[in-house]
Amino acid sequence: MTTRTSRDSGDTAWVLDPILEIPHVRAAVLLTLDGLVSGYSDRLSRPSAERTAAIISTVQGACRSAAATFADRDTAEVRQVVIESDHGYILVAPTRHGTCVAAYGDPEVRLDLLAHRVHSQVARLGEKAMSAAPRGTDGDVTAG
Repeated sequence: MTTRTSRDSGDTAWVLDPILEIPHVRAAVLLTLDGLVSGYSDRLSRPSAERTAAIISTVQGACRSAAATFADRDTAEVRQVVIESDHGYILVAPTRHGTCVAAYGDPEVRLDLLAHRVHSQVARLGEKAMSAAPRGTDGDVTAG
């Protein structure tokens, strides 16, 4: 069995590699909520990762709209999206900081383990974003 790793698109391996270690996980993408790729697994080409990110962004928007409409509200926050198909599962979890993790596992993947690992990594992303020093408009760290 070969080890799957993420492609270097900045410092993203720490986010995706723990997800890719789960048996039967085939691919993962780190993306912005507006559909731009931040990192992706080596099983995807760059064009496939970009297409996946664009589709996942669209799916999330549709899910937010559907959740708000069903609840008769103006907005809704999506915590996760799970897509089950004959090819396996896609699990998507957004962060509160403008990023999103999407992972794909074949039909044999343990969905509970995948969900736990994806949400753990989303939490780590949030912790890292919260620990980043705020910057002023000129790029300098602000005094606080």
